[in-house]
Amino acid sequence: MKSTTSRPAVSPVPAERWNLRLWILLSVLAGNMLIDALEVSVVLVALPSIGADLGLPVTTLQWAVSGFAAGFGGLLLFGSRVVALLGRRRVYLAALLVFAAASVVSGLTSDPGVLVATRFVKGFCAALTAPTGLAIITTTFPEGRARDRALSVYTLFGAGGFTAGLLLSGLLTQVSWRLTLLFPAPVVLVLFLLGFRSIPRSAGEAVRARHYDAAGAVAFAGAVLALVQGIVSVPVHGWADVRSTGLLCLGTVLLAVFGAVERAAPEPLIRFSVLANGAMVRSAVGAACLNGSYLGLLFVTTFQLQALQGWDPLRTALAFVPAAAPLAVTALLSGKLVNRFGTAPLIAVGALLPFLGYLLRLPHFPGYALGLLPTMLLVGAGFVLSFTALNAQATSELPPAERGAGSGLYQTAVQTGAMVVTALVAALLAAGLDPRATAAEAAAASRSALWLVVSVGALGLLVGLAGARPRHRRPAVRSGRRDRSPAAPRATPPASRNP
Repeated sequence: MKSTTSRPAVSPVPAERWNLRLWILLSVLAGNMLIDALEVSVVLVALPSIGADLGLPVTTLQWAVSGFAAGFGGLLLFGSRVVALLGRRRVYLAALLVFAAASVVSGLTSDPGVLVATRFVKGFCAALTAPTGLAIITTTFPEGRARDRALSVYTLFGAGGFTAGLLLSGLLTQVSWRLTLLFPAPVVLVLFLLGFRSIPRSAGEAVRARHYDAAGAVAFAGAVLALVQGIVSVPVHGWADVRSTGLLCLGTVLLAVFGAVERAAPEPLIRFSVLANGAMVRSAVGAACLNGSYLGLLFVTTFQLQALQGWDPLRTALAFVPAAAPLAVTALLSGKLVNRFGTAPLIAVGALLPFLGYLLRLPHFPGYALGLLPTMLLVGAGFVLSFTALNAQATSELPPAERGAGSGLYQTAVQTGAMVVTALVAALLAAGLDPRATAAEAAAASRSALWLVVSVGALGLLVGLAGARPRHRRPAVRSGRRDRSPAAPRATPPASRNP
């Protein structure tokens, strides 16, 4: 295997200096990572305005959030396959153009179906560019201090994206909610022009067969879409209607089809052997609960503040900053926390703090300082502690050959948590936020949605505590030569200290 430093994709430069092309390349990759990261938060604060302008119920509005997550998480594994077969440069640039076009269409349309479709398309584009940008950095920037600096910038922009999205949403919605959907288009077009000159050419990665596994991708994406639509259809049509229960059954069947297709595929999108690893599964479930409960909290709180208390979008966005900003500020220090304390304690404490914050939202405390601020601070602290630790633990015990598949599965779980919890919260809010509902009914619906958020947070806490539980190793067998076998020390991987 050839070293990436002996023949870099761009002109070699000293580790301490970057040429102009590297600076432009990093600007493109980090800028697009920022856009991908803020795509969820940038519509959150605008949801009540979108609903009021287009006359959409909350069960339809939730698709602005879960539609993007469905395109991202539902097609992330397929996106990695497309990049591997077609090459990073070609796919990255094409995804930027499609993303810009979808931004324009979503910002101009008044058709709910078109709005949801464009959000799904933008999610798929993010599934193509977000992991590919990281791969471009690791194969283009000189190894050592230069690459570490580039990765730090990339990480910082990704971590700051959610906060930036909230603030932009508050500012732009004051003018028009359409700007929250339109503004990425010119930015991404500029990134495309810069990337066309700076992104290095690369051939498709070596694979045993040119197999996209489109059947598996369609089955999985169809399953998550059917499940989400089935969930939000229950309060509208009832359990007995085929438009709710029928869709839930369809989603379950498509998941089974996906499993069968993957087991028979010559080059499956997912290796189910990864699911046998306890650390991987705990990380995926814990991250899904953390991300899902957080978005669920912001979703219900947005409607509480704007629909029930009359807050404007900017004030709502500023109220959420204490939860979103800490991760952006401490992103570059998270690795040091993991090295010092290990992943398991950080994950457990990082799940406990948001759970306590969610509980604080259940009583009615008037005012921001006693009511919402403590919750936001606890949630922000939880992300600081556990976000990087969950990422690190996900692949810590996997063999090197399976870490790519494990990372893709982990990110899919993160987005799936966002989809499912947002849909459930919207379903519980649907009746109480009806225009004919009384203030008491609307408050009751909000409380039911908050209880769901608390439950998801509790599940994440249980998973985190399970990972922090000490493991008891079996005593070595002292008969024969087993205790002196070279294989004996490898029975327990070194990473098991941070399960």
